[in-house]
Amino acid sequence: MEIGRRDILLGSAALLLAPGGSACAATDRPLGYAIVGLGYYGLNVIIPQFVNCTHSRLAAVVSGDRAKAQRVAREHGLSDKAIYSYADFDTIRDNPDVDIVYVCLPNGMHAEYTIRAARAGKHVLCEKPMAISVAECEAMIAACRKADRKLMIGYRCHFEAHNLEAMRLARSGAAGKIRYVRSEHGFVQRDPTKWRLKRALSGGGSLMDMGIYSLQAARYMTGEEPVAVTARESTDRRDPRFTEVEDMIDWTLEFPSGAMAGCLSMYSANQNRILLMGDTGRIELEPATRYDGNEMWTGKDGRERKIVPPPGPAKTQFAGQLDHMAQSVRRGQEPIVSGEEGLRDMRIVEAIYRSAREGRTIRL
Repeated sequence: MEIGRRDILLGSAALLLAPGGSACAATDRPLGYAIVGLGYYGLNVIIPQFVNCTHSRLAAVVSGDRAKAQRVAREHGLSDKAIYSYADFDTIRDNPDVDIVYVCLPNGMHAEYTIRAARAGKHVLCEKPMAISVAECEAMIAACRKADRKLMIGYRCHFEAHNLEAMRLARSGAAGKIRYVRSEHGFVQRDPTKWRLKRALSGGGSLMDMGIYSLQAARYMTGEEPVAVTARESTDRRDPRFTEVEDMIDWTLEFPSGAMAGCLSMYSANQNRILLMGDTGRIELEPATRYDGNEMWTGKDGRERKIVPPPGPAKTQFAGQLDHMAQSVRRGQEPIVSGEEGLRDMRIVEAIYRSAREGRTIRL
């Protein structure tokens, strides 16, 4: 990753962007978001965060369930004109209250609604993973570029205080020369009917979900881009949960400096941990990437000192993410986690799957 872009992030300057030529720059009003998808994440995690935002507000909802959409609209003071179905979504182009569309749909629907939003003249914040293939990611970037709209991917940990401080410590040499990162993320996915276990909607199993956290951590903790990947999969195909997608994937990344990262994703056990080891010490986060309650330690060879990070520039990581996108639009700058960042991850994800399938190291 480019150090200049990381310095902006680590300096908590992401929300203090230089003025640009955006059409929204003429007013200080909070920019309006349309939330596409009223599943658990969109409804229970993202929408409640607007009360913590300075530059963002809820302006519309998009759902296939009209009754649910009406209930949510009433609860948040929106009129029926702010309610859209998936069928009439394209008419959102006529709503000047909506500046940004936040796509909170299953992975397999990200590309379609990002492209439709861009064509409707709206900026896009899309959940991770960006899409289910490199080709889809490239199409999303092209559509937003053609429409002159911003595209950001929902990498919330780039706005989470513990992860920000861990990055800063790693860059400052707190652990010495970085030699190894271990990043493990997983949870027990019990219900075989969930969309995450359906390939058409998810694009894959744990790698396309929890594996994104492991991959991102390896990249933002080292500050490097991997040059090779070696992966292996372990899945019990007799388990009804895993008839279409993988359970556990373990992979090793090699970096130009000689550092390595061991990463893991799984749907059959709970884990949430990032560990960086340098030649003089270590930085450990466990839990590392939860919505709240993350903890961090440093030490020579153990948890010798607990680290309480300084407050971030926003009340919560979610509010930071929402406001950063709004300010990127207003100031005419690229988000720190743009579509290109999502594309980089997807290229590595495809290489991980290929390595596991072919049983060999893939050069990147």
